[in-house]
Amino acid sequence: MSTAATTETKPAPVIEKIKVKVDGREIEVPKTTADPISGKQIPTTMIQACAQINVDVPHYCYHPKLPVVGNCRMCLVEFGTPALGPDRKPVLNPDGTPRIAKSPRPAIACATPISPGMEIYTTTPGVKQMREGVLEFLLINHPLDCPICDQAGECKLQEYSVDYGQSASRFVEPKVHKPKAVDLGPRIVLDDERCILCTRCIRFTRDIAGDDALGIVNRGSYNTLTAYPGKVFDNNYTLNTVDICPVGALTSKDFRFQMRVWFLKETKSLCTSCATGCNTIIGSREGKIYRYEPRQNDAVNSCWMCDSGRLNYKWVGREDRLKDVMAHGQKTIWTAALNEISGKLKAAPQGSVAIIASARQTNEELWLLGKLKAKLGAASDSIPRMGEGDKLLVSPDKNPNSNGSRLTGISSDKMGADLPQIAAGISSGRIKTLIVFGEDVTKHGIGRDLLGKLDLLVVSDILPNATTRAAHYLLPGCAHAEKRGTFTNTKGRVQKFMKAVEAPGDARPEWEFLHDLVYNVTGQNGFLTIEGLFNEMAADVPAYNGLAWAALGDTGATVKI
Repeated sequence: MSTAATTETKPAPVIEKIKVKVDGREIEVPKTTADPISGKQIPTTMIQACAQINVDVPHYCYHPKLPVVGNCRMCLVEFGTPALGPDRKPVLNPDGTPRIAKSPRPAIACATPISPGMEIYTTTPGVKQMREGVLEFLLINHPLDCPICDQAGECKLQEYSVDYGQSASRFVEPKVHKPKAVDLGPRIVLDDERCILCTRCIRFTRDIAGDDALGIVNRGSYNTLTAYPGKVFDNNYTLNTVDICPVGALTSKDFRFQMRVWFLKETKSLCTSCATGCNTIIGSREGKIYRYEPRQNDAVNSCWMCDSGRLNYKWVGREDRLKDVMAHGQKTIWTAALNEISGKLKAAPQGSVAIIASARQTNEELWLLGKLKAKLGAASDSIPRMGEGDKLLVSPDKNPNSNGSRLTGISSDKMGADLPQIAAGISSGRIKTLIVFGEDVTKHGIGRDLLGKLDLLVVSDILPNATTRAAHYLLPGCAHAEKRGTFTNTKGRVQKFMKAVEAPGDARPEWEFLHDLVYNVTGQNGFLTIEGLFNEMAADVPAYNGLAWAALGDTGATVKI
């Protein structure tokens, strides 16, 4: 395995740019952009040009990661292009500038390519009137129940009605009533009366998830979203349709009516369900996690995440979480436990200690364990965790930090290969001390009989298991949502995550008490902040050389693995 340090240095391809004007402001825009599905270069559209200078063009059906259909008409704008004379040459104004011929018809900004010299108008009285008209049509049959709608607070129909709509409705006829609370699948409930037929969900399931499961039936005002007859909407990416639904039509059974979104604290984090490392937003309130949502990172997961990863959070708040520091079955305090463990480790003969550290620990924690390993001459390994992957986001490696374990030297390239040797060392009496972080080793070849032969078993974990029950010293750790740190994903991208909620009881982030333990055993003092710890690790581990906590940003940096 190469550990040469690098950051991404691929030269960007040269892309031709053209000049256009948006509301009188001249800008240079790439002539083409990458198609979100095929990756091929296609003409840049008006809405993409406007987004480049943060000019808001309201839209419903358009999504930058989905194919364009242009069916909602909310993004209508007026535009003009340079006038051409009979000789097909530009007609000039007296001051020498091209004369702009304004189009008599508007255009949908999501599907209309830009051209050299084009002028786009997004704030004219005509554009304002068109937006009011589109919203009026959308609201004709839409229930006006924003106060009880689960989408309230993050609904584009609600927001655009305020920003671009009319202050009063002229509609007095009875509304068309469509199906409500339809059980569309195991994780999705559909309120069809709220659907505005943007077809985002249809395009996502067909073109991104590869499951052509949804469609529109009936005609006119009676159009209805539905699953294929006799089928249920069930794949591992269904909850992404809830994210991209601009209104309250598609809702998550897990989050539906659980919490008002404006009460939630949003924390940037990572999914720990596999080695892909999807970027997430944790929504929490008063110490309780209510939902995970994908956070855009085009280098990792685009805008998406799988359902299994999204719902993998409830264990964090389990009632049986490990909360107390234990020494020989008795509750104690951190200082006493760490001092006792440190004394025993310093007295341990070289080669009599082994470390098994989960590849679900952070880079920083694994590096600190590596310091103990070097001082004690210990054997070490991590436990591989493999499963089924897919072609989109799910990795067959179910550890979020397998590469971190390898790069910090805890495991070899063949993770798990040294576990039998550790078990044999315990059996022979050569290994008398075992340090376990985040794993139940009784399920991986080191049973209760072998654990009983140890003079010292130090265990840190989050939930109780057979290994924690056998521990001489039990140190309660934290879930990733309760601390800060970094993981290195399957492609070598180093990404950081933030703390969302507090840990229960006396549980502490593992890097905090590992820092104290390393200092006590090795005399090596480090930084007392995660930022300083990461920077010290980056200077020490060749693969991470040149990285800095602050420079990782929200999307991380890639190293060679």
